[in-house]
Amino acid sequence: MATVASHQAIASHYKPSHFPNQPPLNVTMKLRQKKQFKIQAATAASQAPLLDPVLSPSKTIPQSYKKKSNEASLILIRHGESLWNEKNLFTGCVDVPLTEKGVAEAIQAGKRISNIPVDLIFTSSLIRAQMTAMLAMTQHRCKKVPIILHDESEKAQTWSHVFSEETRKQSIPVIAAWQLNERMYGELQGLNKEETAERYGTQQVHEWRRSYHIPPPKGESLEMCAERAVAYFEDNIQPELAFGNNVLIAAHGNSLRSIIMYLDKLTTQEVTSLELSTGLPLLYIFKDRKFMRRGSPVGPTEAGVYAYTKRLAQYRQKLDETLN
Repeated sequence: MATVASHQAIASHYKPSHFPNQPPLNVTMKLRQKKQFKIQAATAASQAPLLDPVLSPSKTIPQSYKKKSNEASLILIRHGESLWNEKNLFTGCVDVPLTEKGVAEAIQAGKRISNIPVDLIFTSSLIRAQMTAMLAMTQHRCKKVPIILHDESEKAQTWSHVFSEETRKQSIPVIAAWQLNERMYGELQGLNKEETAERYGTQQVHEWRRSYHIPPPKGESLEMCAERAVAYFEDNIQPELAFGNNVLIAAHGNSLRSIIMYLDKLTTQEVTSLELSTGLPLLYIFKDRKFMRRGSPVGPTEAGVYAYTKRLAQYRQKLDETLN
């Protein structure tokens, strides 16, 4: 619980209400208190999005309520290079901005996903992930504007409410969640990685960084990070995919590594060797309650990416017809 409190101390705990009159989007921000993290498929009932996000969580959708689609796209992007990445410092949940290179990486990521549909964006509470999502969407051909939703207070909810139906149609809701933050590195945060290895020994630092179970001093292990990140994914993001909403997640190396462990059913040994490049998007297709990894889009004109499913090809064709 100390770790959770530390994350909440630097991040707003969002419980946003989505734009009115659009397909229901599940936004409960509960973090399930699990003592053990289990990789398992959620049942169909647990994947149902909320009909009304203001009400208590509901795990079922009336049979009369039609699904938006039986297929959805999931895009994962690790934030672009941050200032502390550049300086080779342990960053963890410290809020630091993107470098000039990081901004360029985020823009390039946007070009790579510019023809893939995005209905909803999830990001961490940290600015480097939020900026990556915003910059990426500047390149998207749909030309919709991402809007961060706020529900910290009645005043914040009122001020961030979108009243115009036309504006709502041209907007994409963005939900910021501390559960998607980078793992906390505790006493290592702010220290130079090479100097830390010299002080504590290469093997010890390697265990802190790459072991699944061993946390750094006063920090989180990858296992602890996975508990909160995967629980949030199952409770809040997977139901949106099951409903047919296309989702973009802009987050961090370890929170995304945890989610990929769940999606690809990786072992604890396999996930510790998984490397994610900054600003490089990964595409998954969610269909028939299964996640199919489709690699990284090379660019907006790469035919192979859009041949993965008929739905993606049709979406790109629609964009071509609208914009030409």
